[in-house]
Amino acid sequence: MAPQGSRAPLEFGGPLGAAALMLLLPATMFHLLLVARSGPARLLGLPPYLPGLEALWSPGALLLWLTWLGLQAAFYLLPARKMAEGQELKDKSRLRYPINGAWDWALSRELHGWGGASGLAGSVTTWRARACACVGVGVEVKGHSPQDSPYAGGSGFQALVLTALLVGLGVSVGLPLGMLTEMLLPLAFVATLTAFIFSLLLYLKALLAPASALAPGGNSGNPVYDFFLGRELNPRICSFDCKYFCELRPGLIGWVLINLALLVQEAEFRESPSLAMWLVNGFQLLYVGDALWHEEAVLTTMDITHDGFGFMLAFGDLAWVPFTYSLQAQFLLHHPQPLALPTASAICLLNAVGYYIFRGANSQKNTFRKNPSDPRVAGLETISTATGRQLLVSGWWGMVRHPNYLGDLIMALAWSLPCGVSHLLPYFYLLYFTALLVHREARDEQQCLQKYGLAWHEYCRRVPYRIVPYIY
Repeated sequence: MAPQGSRAPLEFGGPLGAAALMLLLPATMFHLLLVARSGPARLLGLPPYLPGLEALWSPGALLLWLTWLGLQAAFYLLPARKMAEGQELKDKSRLRYPINGAWDWALSRELHGWGGASGLAGSVTTWRARACACVGVGVEVKGHSPQDSPYAGGSGFQALVLTALLVGLGVSVGLPLGMLTEMLLPLAFVATLTAFIFSLLLYLKALLAPASALAPGGNSGNPVYDFFLGRELNPRICSFDCKYFCELRPGLIGWVLINLALLVQEAEFRESPSLAMWLVNGFQLLYVGDALWHEEAVLTTMDITHDGFGFMLAFGDLAWVPFTYSLQAQFLLHHPQPLALPTASAICLLNAVGYYIFRGANSQKNTFRKNPSDPRVAGLETISTATGRQLLVSGWWGMVRHPNYLGDLIMALAWSLPCGVSHLLPYFYLLYFTALLVHREARDEQQCLQKYGLAWHEYCRRVPYRIVPYIY
């Protein structure tokens, strides 16, 4: 157990809040799955029915889920073309991470018969992150740190051979991708069950971990709180990093796969997918592709550098992301929305603006961290800190303290607009993500204040707005 002095203040309402969230988050996910397919589709209304165990439990869904996890784990273990170093740990060491997520994405697409959507994939080739928003408050630089890689992937020849084999296998067995949409409830159930069991194993493993391996939070001594937040920062089995694997792979790629299955199912129902469904698939594919292409950037996020790996991240990565983030596509399958070309064009422009801000801010941050003398960032203003690091206070990061969050929220709005304005349900993601980013921004602020002191006060004076210029 960590020494008392090293424990961080309790977050999320302490043990009681953690216990409530472990019940509320799965309940919310299942509520959304149920109301999305109902006639009224009311976000705040009761679901049309409460499913029994027979509707939730399916041996076939369990087998499919375990196969999916095994497949993604196998892709993770492929020989990597590049190894990246993470942030410095308490014991001054750095962990090494394989960078090959872009190949996972491409291989998974081929395996599951994405040929029918190849035009979409080709037109929007590029997740964060979330789908993962990169932490960059007052972007700092000192020595080595990960940066965007120009090419993320394993051996090109190996990927080519495996892709050809998997495409041939998928075609030969005639995978009915559209049927995946009929298994969302049991798949979500087994994913939730997996998250609970996995979190318990992680908690037990962390009891044997040295103090230097523990996260700043999650070592409170309260088992409920520590189970939720996660005790160990980077739990590994040999070289297999459990948290890094879950952050970008099974849930994030599964999100896109579910979206595509919903598109295929709509084509079967209505002869062709709607323009609204194409937009949602395209926008979210762009987001996921971006995260996988720039997967090194996740190594500097709060999830990797600060939060332990417990139920909060395990459930979020494995269950919440694929089954909740696909809400707009789920809604459109059961509630088709007409979309005129001028409206669609305006929504595309809005998403492009959001992506431009999101990618521009993250790229500027990563370039600055890699090489402050790079001509693209050499003229930017900085504030020196007592730690020897510099805070970037111009460019994107002089506009607001979290420009990447601003881009994220604009894109979230663009993902919801194709669903029309007659229902609140498709806007759940925007509402949830706004609350998430505001909360994360508050956590960032507290950490940076403790770390930089007076320099942080000066930064806040120079950059007064947190996410939205002149508003917040």
